[in-house]
Amino acid sequence: MTAADQQASAREYTTLDYEVTDRIALITIDNPPSRNGFNGTMRDELIAAAQRADGDDGVRAVVLTGRGKFFCPGADLSGGESTFDFTSEKHAESDETGELPTVDGHRRDGGGQVSLAFASMRKPMITAVNGAAVGIGATMTLPTDIRIASTEARFGFVFAHRGLVPEAASSWFLPRIVGITQALDWVYTGRVFDAEEARAAGLVSRVVAPDELLETAMDMARAIVDRASAVSLGASRQLLWSMLGASSPWEAHRRDSRLIYEMGQLADAKEGVQSFLGKRAPEFEMTVPKDYPQYLPSFPDADRID
Repeated sequence: MTAADQQASAREYTTLDYEVTDRIALITIDNPPSRNGFNGTMRDELIAAAQRADGDDGVRAVVLTGRGKFFCPGADLSGGESTFDFTSEKHAESDETGELPTVDGHRRDGGGQVSLAFASMRKPMITAVNGAAVGIGATMTLPTDIRIASTEARFGFVFAHRGLVPEAASSWFLPRIVGITQALDWVYTGRVFDAEEARAAGLVSRVVAPDELLETAMDMARAIVDRASAVSLGASRQLLWSMLGASSPWEAHRRDSRLIYEMGQLADAKEGVQSFLGKRAPEFEMTVPKDYPQYLPSFPDADRID
């Protein structure tokens, strides 16, 4: 057995690596046989990794990246013309082992399952796009909070070139991030564009050299977790995302008022004030999920589709 085979056999996951350092969970897409192409195994493992990080009180932030030349260049198309035909014999044979989740009587989009798993998290999530992020490789990043890119990153919403529509709930996320006109430009043309265009449109916030990408993302994550309350981070994440669908600022005010009232009684709020007055760094002891109160917000219906 080669060293590479030994490393692969020791991995917890088949298509990605998962490690926790400095209270940051690093999820690295790494599936060389398909050049990091998305398949059913990657879907299941990304969901499992997201749920693992969200359920770990020792994790306060998550960084998602890819290994090698690609972040994720889209769906693994090795299945040929039946790749997206879920009524085909190929899919029927591969799906015999388990009951598939459905919505409105149809099989649920796998990319959407990943996106909603990311959206439902109570931990800040940063994506470091190291290379090609096309199709699901682009749309899965949209529910993450901060996206930064290598100068070698490329993006593409190529669904019209495959006879499909944007998936992974991107019809909700993408226009809210870059605006409807820019979203339709990319979707209609299906063109692949570079990191600078992504930055100019607001799809990513920073573009850095390839050898600086991961450390930049980890530094950003450390800056978040070192001085912030884990409960505040989770509540703020869910509050801001969920308010994108609010009908008016009055709805936000109602939610804000409840949260300020309830959270003001918690130990972290008291520590936040005491540390400020004492001119010292805060020592927040509350963790998520252990101390995450039930009344705090969650993305509506993100994990409630049967």
